[in-house]
Amino acid sequence: MFAVEVRDHIMIAHSFRGAVFGPAQALHGATFVVDAAVFSTSLDENGIVIDIGRAHEVLKSLLAPINYRNLDEVELFKGQNTTTEFLTKYLFDGLAKAARNGELGRKGEDLDSIKVLISESHVARAWYEGKLWPQS
Repeated sequence: MFAVEVRDHIMIAHSFRGAVFGPAQALHGATFVVDAAVFSTSLDENGIVIDIGRAHEVLKSLLAPINYRNLDEVELFKGQNTTTEFLTKYLFDGLAKAARNGELGRKGEDLDSIKVLISESHVARAWYEGKLWPQS
């Protein structure tokens, strides 16, 4: 399996509901490093999985509306605990849509899956990985 991975970061604030979160129930900030990998079983005629520049631009466009924001105030996330795990799926969905639409510089049907990993710190991270198409 071949893969191309791009990276960016965001700075956010948020709080959580639920005793399980302990002190993180209070408003706090975080700097997340975001890695997004696109997988394919083959390279295209140019010898690439996807266009790295396009992938980075799509990732940046998905992060821009939430960068330097209090996620508690983002309408799209109202009532949601914006955990790292939740954010990985949110970003996966946006990247998957772009991939399926051919926005990464390659026909979507040529791509297999995407993995989005968010590092909260040097000791904690979460990811979501999924197929772009149903299994045959």
